[in-house]
Amino acid sequence: MSSPATEVVRLLTVKGETLAVAESLTGGLVAAEITAAPGASKAFRGSVTAYATELKHRLLGVDATLLAEHGAVDPQVAAQMAAGVRKALDADWGIATTGVAGPEPQDGQPVGTVFVAVDGPFEGGSGATGGGKVTALRLNGDRAEIRMESVRSVLALLLKELASESTGNEQAQDTERNGGF
Repeated sequence: MSSPATEVVRLLTVKGETLAVAESLTGGLVAAEITAAPGASKAFRGSVTAYATELKHRLLGVDATLLAEHGAVDPQVAAQMAAGVRKALDADWGIATTGVAGPEPQDGQPVGTVFVAVDGPFEGGSGATGGGKVTALRLNGDRAEIRMESVRSVLALLLKELASESTGNEQAQDTERNGGF
């Protein structure tokens, strides 16, 4: 069975679409996972690791007032990070991670609070602006486990959206390529 990152790259390649990644608590792990997949260069545009809060505003366009009022660990911040990296790197899809891996709470949020987001050309959406989708997570474990589960979760969220965007024709082409009917 292929990894989630390999499946993401495969689906993006079949669709002729691209991906950009914005990371905070995962510190580049999502980008590393994607670039480990064969053929990643066909679909992966790049990533921004905006670990410092002010970089989320400066590089990704996250609203400064939102950051000041709610901190970096917030569902709207995750959504704006995904939309911002998508725009900044001129990609069809943007995904983002923000949260608290520990060992200490941050922005009033306990360790294990994570938000992952995807922004893309959703069906019935408003075209290029799409509209983000965010998943809130409450993760257990140590710092490394929380970060790795965040990677798995953001890739799963993107896979769900990519699979729902696939047309019958794309699915038929893929089945044919893999020896099916």
